[in-house]
Amino acid sequence: MSIANKFKQFLSNLKVDNDEQIELRYGEITSALNKEFRDSESKTSNNLQVGSYGRWTAIKGISDLDMLYIVPASQWDNYKNGGQSALLERAKAAIKLRYPRTEMYVDRLVVRVLYKNFHVEVQPVFELDDGSFKYPDTYKGSSWKITKPREEISAMTEFVTEKNKNLRRLCKMSRAWKNKHGVGMGGLLLDTLAHNFLRDTKDYDDKSYLYYDWMSRDFFKYLSELPQQDYFAALGSGQRVRVKSKFQKQAKKAYELALKAIEAADKDNETAKWQKIYGRDFSDVVAKSEASASLERYHDFISTEQFVEDLWPVDVRYSLCIECEVSQNGFREYLLREFLRRRLPLNRKKKLRFYIDSCDVPGNYKILWKVLNRGEEAFRRKCTRGTINAGDKEIVEETDFHGDHIVECYIEKEGVIVAKDRIHVPIE
Repeated sequence: MSIANKFKQFLSNLKVDNDEQIELRYGEITSALNKEFRDSESKTSNNLQVGSYGRWTAIKGISDLDMLYIVPASQWDNYKNGGQSALLERAKAAIKLRYPRTEMYVDRLVVRVLYKNFHVEVQPVFELDDGSFKYPDTYKGSSWKITKPREEISAMTEFVTEKNKNLRRLCKMSRAWKNKHGVGMGGLLLDTLAHNFLRDTKDYDDKSYLYYDWMSRDFFKYLSELPQQDYFAALGSGQRVRVKSKFQKQAKKAYELALKAIEAADKDNETAKWQKIYGRDFSDVVAKSEASASLERYHDFISTEQFVEDLWPVDVRYSLCIECEVSQNGFREYLLREFLRRRLPLNRKKKLRFYIDSCDVPGNYKILWKVLNRGEEAFRRKCTRGTINAGDKEIVEETDFHGDHIVECYIEKEGVIVAKDRIHVPIE
């Protein structure tokens, strides 16, 4: 399969696969609010789909959907002076009548409606003469703020045409990357940076799938070289988009992986190289890795490895960092990254304590761990493990097997994986 067809298949694999269900929920919520505020049951009037789904840059597994409901201007006097919470509560009550058994709550700016496979954040707004909207903010007292989603949607649509449809495709590919590597970047920030990258180059104005390997390489290099700052100006609207966590280091790693993937063009491991950047959705052809080739020598081996994307929607929005402390005979030696930096051998019979060093996921959540033993010894002894289990903020393992091993940690909140991190453990 050519590289063009692999990227084409990759983007096909990323398509949102539950559009019908999403549109049904949007329509029912809109109808409930129209009935409350306008004595109408229209499922299409007075709403605006915003966020990545509204900009058409979402990928499958999207968990947070956003919509604005335009409240009649005649209602402004009822809420303009401190009525932000009252407006949100009224919207929530109207939606609750339609979905009495669905969990929902007011969350500062929105009414969060928690369906099984995704959540909808509903924001009641008042439309202004210039097409922007006033929305309620209940944080630290009440205030009205301005949002300009139409300008962001228009900028995306116009640029898609100018750049041969490459902008939305690059936005989708970048989402696969951030979900694969646990990069805590919001969708609007990703879309803005993809927009800025293509704005600043003409190299891909008339290119398509055949050049997406080079476009990937150049985009990650662009991200890695951006200055570290607290916010960027959003495409179209120019409003501030907050940078939740630094992404340059992970982008540099992706750039280096892209160089290796390009070097592997037309080789058996080409797909596997791109999967290291974008995950298992890259192509429908799974290349043989060294691990799978080794596995074939043990005909009765059955893998127990689980993949988080098969069990939960993955929509990484927060940052998670795990560390590993190495000790032996009760004495702490170094952090694992210090071992690797000093090129010290990580021998067997050492104790490894993996723990969450930092996590910015708010509220309540569940911690999940995955320990995967790799290498011939693990295959031979039929102990590759790889199941995903609930746990606490730390787990303890021992270096029993020679070979490369992986420990991953996931944060599950309201049925969605919202943060992840991994540590590679090479045991000599």
